[in-house]
Amino acid sequence: MTRTGLRSLVATAAVLLATVADAQDTQRMDQIVQQLVEAKQFMGSVLVARADQIVFDKAYGSANLEWNVANTPTTRYRIGSITKQFTAASILLLEERGKLKIDDPIKKHFADAPAAWDAITLKHLLTHTSGIPNFTSFAEFPKIKQFQTPLTDIIALFKDKPLEFAPGEKWNYSNSGYELLGYVVEKASGMSYADFVQANIFTPLAMKDSGYDSNTAIIPRRAAGYTRSGESMMNADYTHMSIPHAAGGLYSTTEDLLRWQRGLYGGKLLSAASLTKMTTPFKSDYALGLSVQTAKRKMYVHGGGIEGFNTQLAYYPDTQVTVVALANLNGTAPAEIVAKLGALMLGDAVVLTNERKEISVPRAVLEKYVGTYALSPQLNVMVTLDGDQLLTQVSGQQRFPVFPESPTRFFVKVVDAQWEFVEADGKVTHVVLYQGGREIKAPRTADTVAAKREITLPVGALQPYVGTYQLRPGFDLVIKVEGEQLILHPTGQGTDRLYAEAADTFFSKVVDATIQFHRNSEGTVTHLTLNQGAFKGDAQRR
Repeated sequence: MTRTGLRSLVATAAVLLATVADAQDTQRMDQIVQQLVEAKQFMGSVLVARADQIVFDKAYGSANLEWNVANTPTTRYRIGSITKQFTAASILLLEERGKLKIDDPIKKHFADAPAAWDAITLKHLLTHTSGIPNFTSFAEFPKIKQFQTPLTDIIALFKDKPLEFAPGEKWNYSNSGYELLGYVVEKASGMSYADFVQANIFTPLAMKDSGYDSNTAIIPRRAAGYTRSGESMMNADYTHMSIPHAAGGLYSTTEDLLRWQRGLYGGKLLSAASLTKMTTPFKSDYALGLSVQTAKRKMYVHGGGIEGFNTQLAYYPDTQVTVVALANLNGTAPAEIVAKLGALMLGDAVVLTNERKEISVPRAVLEKYVGTYALSPQLNVMVTLDGDQLLTQVSGQQRFPVFPESPTRFFVKVVDAQWEFVEADGKVTHVVLYQGGREIKAPRTADTVAAKREITLPVGALQPYVGTYQLRPGFDLVIKVEGEQLILHPTGQGTDRLYAEAADTFFSKVVDATIQFHRNSEGTVTHLTLNQGAFKGDAQRR
C-alpha cells in the first residue's frame, strides 16, 4: 500500500473513520501524547490503525531543532531494535527458499565459530537464548561505536568471550546474536543485508520511506536525534551506522510500519507456517524478533533504542490493531504512548499521571514495604523511607518518591509507572512494576537496603582526583572540588556531589553509581572506573 493509498483512504473513508475516532476518542489519544510533549519527554510521530483504517496519525515537535523543522507523519526515524523483526523475517524467507534452516547450527554458516558455539542454532540467536554476551554492554563499546567497523570485526569483539549460559537454557537480550544473523543473511543470499531487506521486504510491501541508515547519504525527511540534559535537549551521541547492522540499523516511518504490519500479518510476505514460527514464543515470552504478551490480550510488540531515537511497535492480532510511536528523543515515552493508545483502542480506561489521586497511608504500613526487590538478575529496586515519604530506586538510576493511590499501590509523578506491593500471610513477598503496558514481578530478596558508609576525607586528600577523564570521545567526566566537596560534572549534564566510601572510592546519593579512582606506582591518579547499574566503564585522565 503506497502513501498515496493511505492518504486517499483517510479522505474517502471519512464517515467510517469519524465513527471509529468517536468510539476510541482520538481527542483523548492526543491528550495522552501532548502530556508527554509538554513534559519534554516526547517528540516524534504516532499512528494508530485498525486493519487498513488509520484512526490517529499525528506528529509532534521538531525533526531538527536547530532549523526548527517540524516532524510530520512521513518523517523518517531510526527504528533501532524494531530492525530485529525484519532480520527474523529475512531468515524465514531464506528458509522458505531452501538456503538454510532455523535449527541449523551457527557453525554451518559461520566457519570461524569457536567450539563453545557448537550447540548454538540460528533459533537460539533469533530468540536471545544463545548465551553469547551482548557486545553493546561491553565497557569498550562507547569507544568502538564511533568508527566504521566491518561486520566480521564486530563479531570478533564477542567471538571468544565465554558464554553466559548453555544455549537454550536461559533468555538474555543480546544484540550480538542479531549481528551474527545479519552475517548469515549476507552469506546465504549473496547480498548485503541492506540490499536483501530492500529487495525482499521494502520493495514488495511498497515501503518507499524505509531503508538502511547511513552517516553519509542524503536521506530526505530524516529526523535528527536528540537526548535530554536535565530540562534541556542536546544532540545525541554519534554512532557509525555500520555498528547496529541487522540488530538495529534501519530507518522507517509510522505509515511504512503500518504497511509492514499489514504485509507481515496479512500473509503477503511469509507463509502461514513461517509466520507461526515467528510469533511463537520460546523463552521469556520472546519469539523471533518479537515479544509476545498475553497477560490481558495477545500482543506482538518490540521497542527500539539507539542514540537519539526510541521507538515502539505493537500489533493486536485478534483485533488487527496497530500502534506505533517513533521518537527522535531518547526516553521511555514511545512505550508509554503505545501501551495507552492500544488500551484505548481496545476499550480500556486510561488514567494519566496528573489524574491520579494521592491518599494518606500510615507510616506503619509504609515501613512494611522497605526492602530490596529483584527486577532481574542484574537489576534491583531499593525501597526506602525518608520520614513519611516512600522512595524507590532502580539499580543505576535516580531515587524517586512514590505516592499512594491505595494502601498497596503507589505511583511515580516524573514518569508513568506504578508499584504495587503484594502480601502473603501478612508479609510482603514481591512488588509489581506497571510501566509501558508491561507488568514485571520483582520478588523481595531482603527486608533492608544495603546502605553505603560515608567517611570524611580532608580537602587535601580530594585534590589529587581533580581533572578531566574521557569516558568516550566527546563525553568527559570532570572532577572538581567545591569547598570541601568532590563534584562530578559529566558532559552536557548537571553536577553531582560525590561522597567518600573509602580512599579512592566515591558514590553518588542521586543515582546508584560509584566511582573508583586508580593510581600508578608513583601514586598519581591515572584513570577512574564508573559503575552504574549494569554499566562499567573506564575513563582515562586527560
